[in-house]
Amino acid sequence: MAVKPNFTKKKKRKVHGATFWDTEYTNPSHLKLSTVESGDLAKFMRFLERQKNELVLRQGVSAIDAGCGNGRNLIYLAREYYMRGIGIDISAAAIAQARRASEKMPITYHVGSAGAPLPAPDNSQALALDMMTSHFLNKEERTALRDELHRVLIPGGWLFMKTFLKDEDLHTARLLKDHPGQELGSYIHPVMGVAEFVYSEDELVSFLSEKFIVRKIYRSHRHAVKGGAGKRRTISIYVEKDYGVARGEVS
Repeated sequence: MAVKPNFTKKKKRKVHGATFWDTEYTNPSHLKLSTVESGDLAKFMRFLERQKNELVLRQGVSAIDAGCGNGRNLIYLAREYYMRGIGIDISAAAIAQARRASEKMPITYHVGSAGAPLPAPDNSQALALDMMTSHFLNKEERTALRDELHRVLIPGGWLFMKTFLKDEDLHTARLLKDHPGQELGSYIHPVMGVAEFVYSEDELVSFLSEKFIVRKIYRSHRHAVKGGAGKRRTISIYVEKDYGVARGEVS
């Protein structure tokens, strides 16, 4: 007898988008918001250290975070690696918290959508972060963000991306079935009331490979427990901007 996924029903909110995030950062009730850096980002930085990547790990280089929230990851990079930073988030409340938390650090913040043009010059960032951000964007915006992150990265710079993975994930399968969105592969989040898009691994690799070189992939493995649904499944992917782009050798 098959074990039914154990999904917890939650009351649908009346607010969504920027209003939802402002509410969560002011008085969190749905999401567990941390001020500690992401363990997956720390793992990625250890990877760069093992590669002895002096181009990215040089003191004073800049990192950009599309969907920076309260700034915890940029603060970590500034504190541990002496990086400068640029953070963008749709929530004014999150940006206010980030500014307070990183006072006197070389980090600037902007309120705005990650799907809009990024506030950074061409070839100016050594590191770019898209951590649980682009799945909130539609297809046009996701493509725009990918292209903008590629534009602002220096040749040889790195993008660290983390997002939901639909492969073998029972939660995603249920959401796609019960709350389908207009775009294939998307659903309407039953709590936040906004569309979210979920990639398969093949789809994500294909999408990023149009602009970047995919170097490493990690997948979470606690998405199934005794035949039932566990945690939402995620994928972390490390990609590099080719050096040849600056010389016109790569399209």
